[in-house]
Amino acid sequence: MGRKIAIDASMCLYQFLIAVRSEGAQLTTVDGETTSHLMGTFYRTIRLVEQGVKPVYVFDGKPPNLKSGELAKRAERRDEAQKLLQAAEEDGNVEAIDKFNRRLVKVTKTHAEEAKELLRLMGIPYIDAPCEAEAQCAALVKAGKVFATATEDMDALTFGCNVLLRRLTFSEARKLPVQEIHFDKVLAGLELNHDEFIDLCIMLGCDYTNSIRGVGPKRAIELIKNHRNLEKIIDNIDTKKYPIPEDWNYKEARLLFQEPEVSNPDDIQLKWSEPDEEGLVKYLCGDKQFNEERVRNGAKKLHKARNTSTQGRLDSFFKVLPNSTPTPKRKAEEKKTPAKKTKADTRAKSEHQEHYRFPLALPSLMTDLLTKASHAKQPFTQGSHLAIKIYCVPLTIVILKLNFLPPSLYRGSHAQRDVFGVLSVLLVAKLLDKFLQLRQPSRTPLLSLLRR
Repeated sequence: MGRKIAIDASMCLYQFLIAVRSEGAQLTTVDGETTSHLMGTFYRTIRLVEQGVKPVYVFDGKPPNLKSGELAKRAERRDEAQKLLQAAEEDGNVEAIDKFNRRLVKVTKTHAEEAKELLRLMGIPYIDAPCEAEAQCAALVKAGKVFATATEDMDALTFGCNVLLRRLTFSEARKLPVQEIHFDKVLAGLELNHDEFIDLCIMLGCDYTNSIRGVGPKRAIELIKNHRNLEKIIDNIDTKKYPIPEDWNYKEARLLFQEPEVSNPDDIQLKWSEPDEEGLVKYLCGDKQFNEERVRNGAKKLHKARNTSTQGRLDSFFKVLPNSTPTPKRKAEEKKTPAKKTKADTRAKSEHQEHYRFPLALPSLMTDLLTKASHAKQPFTQGSHLAIKIYCVPLTIVILKLNFLPPSLYRGSHAQRDVFGVLSVLLVAKLLDKFLQLRQPSRTPLLSLLRR
């Protein structure tokens, strides 16, 4: 929850233009202008925010000169697809028409500008990269500005992205789990360093230069492990069997991965703001033919998610220290008190009881509030503890008892402090969920019950 994720915007828009369709055709305005990218961006972003993700979209800038060859190849493939589409239309082959229509999809500058305006109205930040979006995303991750990059382009790893998320923006209907890839584990598994990994990727083929014909993944890994860089590979490889591309500019491609053109992450400020409901209605409804009720509901979901998902992660407040033994004083008191059979004793047989104590890791503002609310003689500090006693009555109810103990009282008097007026019910529910899920994995989360 609350993870900041840099999303490759161009990759997302491309996915939406292909996937968001009606009867095989892209969604359009009354004037025939495409709106599939806006529909996908709007609803997919809402879904991410509701799940606790804080997205920041990164748009491509000017492509590097080394990419001109790859762009030319893509243009040739589109021209070929256009010819095949015309033939399919003449034959009336519906399946082929849909297939070649998708091959002709291209993210235009207009698509990007419309998506940026939509994101602005939704209160979602975006960044215009000076060059490649994947490189800018990787820089944000390495600088600690975001947790990970979400893209299907594996070049993000070649640029040194620490954490890569695949399938994050896929449709839920595809039911594909999000794949989290950690670059350090990739390098450790391959037994390579970053520079060697870059040379491996260049050898297998990238957007910036040609690859060595006949060299597949297995052979490429073998070569890079034996020789450690492309220079030595070129000197030792059988060029008759594996011809080296003419005027191979692998060094320029390597440098582009090592020193990409990116904006300084320290100069980038990421800010998530409230959605502009009226602005969204004005922008999406009317000519773009979005349903006004759905747009307003979407804006309300953004507002609600933004204000409920900004609470800190539970493990950032408390560090768990399980303790099933009572304090010495309590143990002595229990020995002095004669045992009496009561209704509580009978109930205890059907209850599961647990005792926990936690060192406080609360912000200074919270510890001040606790001190004032409980009228404590000594202030609560980071050395204070939160004592918790949990009663689990199977299938019925959970009873919680909380006590705050300042440092000097921790092994002294019992010093009960009612904190229900300070900690929200939501935080308490999160706390319960964290411990009860170990005992009852199939139990319905308390947060779900509260929402009902």
